[in-house]
Amino acid sequence: MKKLKTIILCLLGAISVQMQAQELDVNLQIRPRFEYRNGYKTLLPYGQEGTSQVSQRSRLSFDYKQDELKVKLTLQNTRTWGDAVPATTADKNGIAVFEAWAQYNFTEKWSAKLGRQVLSYDNQRILGEQDWGQQAQSHDAATVSFQGENQRLDFGGAYNSNAENVLQTPYTVSSYKAMQFAWYHRKFETLEASFLLLNTGYEYANADAKLLVDYKQTFGPYLTFKPGKLDSNLWVYGQTGKNTDQKVSAWNAGANVNYMFTEAFKAGLGFEFLSGKDRNDGSSVIKSFNPIFGTNHAFNGFMDYFYVGNHLNNVGLEDAYLKLNYTVKKWQFALSPHVFLAPNKVVTPLNEELDSYLGTEVDFSTTFNFKKDIVLTGGYSQMFGTKTLEFIKNGDASHTNNWAWLMISVNPRIFSWKK
Repeated sequence: MKKLKTIILCLLGAISVQMQAQELDVNLQIRPRFEYRNGYKTLLPYGQEGTSQVSQRSRLSFDYKQDELKVKLTLQNTRTWGDAVPATTADKNGIAVFEAWAQYNFTEKWSAKLGRQVLSYDNQRILGEQDWGQQAQSHDAATVSFQGENQRLDFGGAYNSNAENVLQTPYTVSSYKAMQFAWYHRKFETLEASFLLLNTGYEYANADAKLLVDYKQTFGPYLTFKPGKLDSNLWVYGQTGKNTDQKVSAWNAGANVNYMFTEAFKAGLGFEFLSGKDRNDGSSVIKSFNPIFGTNHAFNGFMDYFYVGNHLNNVGLEDAYLKLNYTVKKWQFALSPHVFLAPNKVVTPLNEELDSYLGTEVDFSTTFNFKKDIVLTGGYSQMFGTKTLEFIKNGDASHTNNWAWLMISVNPRIFSWKK
């Protein structure tokens, strides 16, 4: 530790003789997580058994400020314990750059940021960090921000290539070719309102092998209303445009109402609708809503049966849920049952229409603030699936489908310097 501080101070001394008002923070995160997966993400197939593993995120972040300039660099490694032999000479995943951006504040209100950065807005349903995933999510982008007294405007975009090419080359990375967005937020006394517009373009080759880019638009408002002990939010998003030469027409809406009964106990009700498509609908129109870059683990149950890398271009989802939260000293407890239904027809190849009820999931989680910079979290979830869910997921609903996890997050600030 002393050597690291000495090296950093020497570097700063060499490059900052004439600079003023400098700050540097160096933060470390070590986050191992054990998981028992016995029907996680999908119903356990007949005759198969669940599994367990430990994954880990290791991050090192540098935050630097100097007058109007801010710079951040975050390096990370994600791994599964045992994915390389103990005497390995190379890590399986290596070191990745999670964040690498520079921000310049032109005035007190206007700023611009360039580089790999997190795009996270509102409840992160459309644009989020996806922090539950050990790798999380960031974008190579340019953004401009206006920060007023009670309002904020962000807009920006990205243009992607898989290498420094000299000729037109197909973009083979599983991501957008180009993206633009704008987000406006306004704060009132007890009401906050936002509007997001996201334009994503995905490249594809047509029948003549010509490379084309079709753009899909996702847009809509997000509202929060917090008078007294009441805490509620509402959102409505539409999707239109085209995707690989197919028309898009989809939508999503949700609402939560929570009430703080005491300082320790909070309860709420919520409902979300994501449009889908009948299984016997022969239309080429994409009617199933896609949350795109949302932090989807936070929605529709912790077992990730829906929209966490799955359930896209499907029958959609209706999710009615209850949230109960209790806090006592260093402990926080949460219980949330979900009831899932399909808003569109689930029809078998024999033209048999199945019941719309998909199943019920019960999530329990707890957090313990062990001490400064050390937090323990864990949980247990169980899915009570139906024959309809069996048909969609191709698994066994009669099997006990459950999931348990335990995570330790260690987040120390290992160096802080200010001049």
